[in-house]
Amino acid sequence: MHDDARFDRSSRSKLTARDLGRFAGTTLFDRVGRAVCRAECLPRKELYEAWEVARRVRRRFRGGRVVDLACGHALLAHLMLVLDDSSERALAADVRIPESASALAETMAREWPRLAGRVAIERASIEAIAVHEDDLIVSAHACGALTDAVLGRAIEARARVAVLPCCHDARTCDAGGVDGWLDAPLAIDVTRVARLRAAGLRVHTQLIPAAITPKNRLILAAPQRYAESR
Repeated sequence: MHDDARFDRSSRSKLTARDLGRFAGTTLFDRVGRAVCRAECLPRKELYEAWEVARRVRRRFRGGRVVDLACGHALLAHLMLVLDDSSERALAADVRIPESASALAETMAREWPRLAGRVAIERASIEAIAVHEDDLIVSAHACGALTDAVLGRAIEARARVAVLPCCHDARTCDAGGVDGWLDAPLAIDVTRVARLRAAGLRVHTQLIPAAITPKNRLILAAPQRYAESR
């Protein structure tokens, strides 16, 4: 991963072909970075966020159809298949799909031909997507209450889930009554963990680097029936 201190991983600037030299190495991440640069559509921070989320999720959860909700460009869905080929397919959904999402999908499939035809991108709400107990539901920075909707679908389906929340809004998100002790965003995420545990899911919490985003709390949960891969 690029270690130039002047290269701000949290930047919203789009990666373009001019940045290819920053990913000149032989690592898997370098290959991903070059593909994203060729697509010329993705903000720098989204590359790093999706990568950090995907690799942490795959250390714990393997296989299953990947369902990427509030997917944006659907990079996370692609990375989940790159990191674990035992997931046969992925579905990425959002109410607004960027026109350039197709360009990203094409560059990823050129770099990894085995991805061709395996990632479906649909314009749909979180509630409109059918989810099943064998699915692996993921979402990176679904704003505010959208994260709660993602968790609700996972609880309903008894499926594995991983979310990186953002845009915590005390008006629309449940702070669980502990916001007198904790700042509101942390109170909201603690309450989300409590909700998952109350539903019988085993929960794990992690952090991605704060240098990428201050909204860096990763919540992973799975029903007890799943044997975990570490």
